[in-house]
Amino acid sequence: MNRYAKDFPILNQVVNGHPLVYLDSSATSQKPIQVIEAVEEYYKKDNSNVHRGVHTLGTRATEDYEGAREKVRRFIHAASPKEIIFTRGTTSAINLVAISYARTHLSEGDEILLSPSEHHSNLIPWQQVAKVTGARLKYFPLEPDGTLDPAKAEVMITERTKLVAIAQVSNVLGTIFPLKELARMVHRHDGILMVDGAQSVPHMKVDVQDLDCDFLAFSGHKMLGPTGIGVLYGKERLLEQMEPVEFGGEMIDHVDLYESTWKELPWKFEGGTPVIAGAVGLGAAIDYLEEIGMAEVERHDRRLAAYALERLEQVEGLEVYGPREDRIGLVTFNIRGIHPHDVATVLDSEGIAVRAGHHCCQPLMRWLDVSATARASFHIYNDEDDIDRLVKAVQKAKEFFGDVLG
Repeated sequence: MNRYAKDFPILNQVVNGHPLVYLDSSATSQKPIQVIEAVEEYYKKDNSNVHRGVHTLGTRATEDYEGAREKVRRFIHAASPKEIIFTRGTTSAINLVAISYARTHLSEGDEILLSPSEHHSNLIPWQQVAKVTGARLKYFPLEPDGTLDPAKAEVMITERTKLVAIAQVSNVLGTIFPLKELARMVHRHDGILMVDGAQSVPHMKVDVQDLDCDFLAFSGHKMLGPTGIGVLYGKERLLEQMEPVEFGGEMIDHVDLYESTWKELPWKFEGGTPVIAGAVGLGAAIDYLEEIGMAEVERHDRRLAAYALERLEQVEGLEVYGPREDRIGLVTFNIRGIHPHDVATVLDSEGIAVRAGHHCCQPLMRWLDVSATARASFHIYNDEDDIDRLVKAVQKAKEFFGDVLG
């Protein structure tokens, strides 16, 4: 067990007679005891609503909540806490941009550029924007290994390109897309870059000012934090142009019988009681990751991905998808003649948790010419021994179904 695994209580269990090996961190990461205790401590000592009461508990809860916002700002290097909007997760953050910004700024003849590898959360909202506004969806071509050629991308970005929406890291291929180059291309034509950071922010240093992205969405639960909390980063000038999409308490300045006005950023987008405990837990997760150092987290994940790729490619009849180099924290594969759900079932019988299915990327599955894949994804609590057990179990699955299929 590696040095960090001891901090994750859930890993200290036996599943189907075997010590648990958790290789599904791209779906959701596990939580260190420091995060669990931070959430527990909030409920034990500080539980109260924020921005309302003047009593001691309300003051402490507000300090905890806004303190978490400042931690997020620092973590992604945003210019101001006004640029940090708490949401339910990546999906709700992307939808906020789609509804509040894109539907009011795009019109017929405009173009939205995506990649075929996008998660449904960064695809369906733009389909809906296109239907409402008359804008047109276009897709960057992917190279055979799932990477993006900046030269080919540049040809597609024109004065009609009003928005490019792309993940920084593919949740299926592990591809790291060239965001800084895309940002320069998009801004040269006065377009906007919307980044899905669900798979990048938990695994590598992300500096929004260095990337010069206009929006960035990510989730707490993929970066060792609680479920139900996410973040939308947006440049202040763009957020100022946007109207809230949820109305009620917390986000108002003045209300009369027929008209209302909104609070300033970031609170105008946070109607109702927010996910206070989730924000506290996210702040604790950031503390944990920063203590390790995001450079170390990225080195660890790249090393494991390279090791897993090397070991799995030694298995005859196994195909791995995505680039062979420069990939983050996951390996997606199929064994010839065996459905990935069957592979995942055998692995589970060995105490190994992986994901099998289309990974909310059906267009990418069609691009790969498969119906589904198996995916092993890693975080700081995994090590080479976990990969060795994975490979051994994959071999067992291959042998079992080989015998069954004759």
